[in-house]
Amino acid sequence: MGNLEAILGYQGARADGDAVEVAPEIIAMPFWTPEFCATVLRAAEAAGGFAPQDDDPVGSYDLSLAAISPRLFEAFENDIGVRMWPKIRNWWPIVDYHGLRDAFVIRYALGEQEELRLHHDVAQVSASIKLNDDYEGAELEFPRQGWTNADMPVGTLVTWPSLVTHPHATRPLRSGVKYSLTIWCELPLVVD
Repeated sequence: MGNLEAILGYQGARADGDAVEVAPEIIAMPFWTPEFCATVLRAAEAAGGFAPQDDDPVGSYDLSLAAISPRLFEAFENDIGVRMWPKIRNWWPIVDYHGLRDAFVIRYALGEQEELRLHHDVAQVSASIKLNDDYEGAELEFPRQGWTNADMPVGTLVTWPSLVTHPHATRPLRSGVKYSLTIWCELPLVVD
């Protein structure tokens, strides 16, 4: 199967396994295969355009899955609703899925973006998937929960409640180039 088939058809993506709580209100589950992660990483590099967004207060070098392929974004959005959402409702039973606000690949490289300051996301639920592991440093860190994703394998999805309780940062990169997928789930609509 070629890279284009895999990306456009969301083929070979799925990794299955149980969801487990790895730190207070931080859930991890196998989600993508390492092979599919490598394919997404290659597609992101081929698409190009990693740059900080003018309206992003955190300033990461990122590229939306929708910019790589709208079909990939749509398939991923559906997959989050079908596989992740039912599992996280074991911890957060009253969350409702309203789709994705965005899902984007972030690149950390020496001399470019080497870390990400402490922040929280404007989303109902956030998640991250490590796309490679041939780098040193740049761990996703949750200081309040005393946890990092350093030991998470490639393809594992880590998810947490956004906003107030789970500020997070990325520690400084020491060598190599790190890629991760950041996922922001849409906030519920407020109806008067």
